[in-house]
Amino acid sequence: MPSKESWSGRKTNRAAARKSKQEGRQQDLLIAALGMKLGSQKSSVTIWQPLKLFAYSQLTSLVRRATLKENEQIPKYEKVHNFKVHTFRGPHWCEYCANFMWGLIAQGVKCADCGLNVHKQCSKMVPNDCKPDLKHVKKVYSCDLTTLVKAHITKRPMVVDMCIREIESRGLNSEGLYRVSGFSDLIEDVKMAFDRDGEKADISVNIYEDINIITGALKLYFRDLPIPLITYDAYPKFIESAKMMDPDEQLETLHEALKLLPPAHCETLRVTLHEKENLMNAENLGIVFGPTLMRSPELDAMAALNDIRYQRLVVELLIKNEDILF
Repeated sequence: MPSKESWSGRKTNRAAARKSKQEGRQQDLLIAALGMKLGSQKSSVTIWQPLKLFAYSQLTSLVRRATLKENEQIPKYEKVHNFKVHTFRGPHWCEYCANFMWGLIAQGVKCADCGLNVHKQCSKMVPNDCKPDLKHVKKVYSCDLTTLVKAHITKRPMVVDMCIREIESRGLNSEGLYRVSGFSDLIEDVKMAFDRDGEKADISVNIYEDINIITGALKLYFRDLPIPLITYDAYPKFIESAKMMDPDEQLETLHEALKLLPPAHCETLRVTLHEKENLMNAENLGIVFGPTLMRSPELDAMAALNDIRYQRLVVELLIKNEDILF
């Protein structure tokens, strides 16, 4: 029977052989990748070490940059659960406390976006970690913006990105862009295409020749949002900034107001108002987009009517100072 020392020695030799073989493979791969052929074994050893360090540093840099780029592309937006009272068929257990959900009807609540089932009292303690599932999120229009981007794992709603790409590719020189209305039936057709096909919807010039149909579909998307792009919580701060007379204070207040927006809303606002060369100036775009992107939380009709001029000014200021504010 081999001694303990000889067994340990053989194990060490095998490990060293494996390591040497692995390093040899790495060297061959790197030489092949760089398209180099080295001469003698001695020169190979001399060149290999600095070459290895250089290659590893480059690879590490590439991986780090790719990771950062990926993180920038798909930010982790926080989202609250959309709980609704629900009657469960058959026995169910709370997914938060793991206790049985008693009763025959309305035993608990269910998240309409991700399907999480919990007691009503437990729903108040569930963290804001909703991960919407496409089997629950069945439409694009009239869907909460953060819910949509989390369900599709994107930075912005695909409606916004696809419509803006189409507008920029063929509509920036159109007279009255965003101001002229497209045919309402065709705008509704675009809406149904997005609800039905999502990012596979075809809104190309072959299907919709009139660019005003695409701009109309984009404006309709913003109008149909259950929570406006400039949210009800942030609305008073934006209006406050528009009423200020001092330009510096105005920009400072606008900057504070933007911080109140959910990340997905702020990112979508930035892309939507990114100034492009078109035949409409900031003032006219403010008139068009003010009531589209902002809605007063006040139920009083007169108060909402009085805010329209400030809504226009807010959008105008955002467009003119886009390079400073975003």
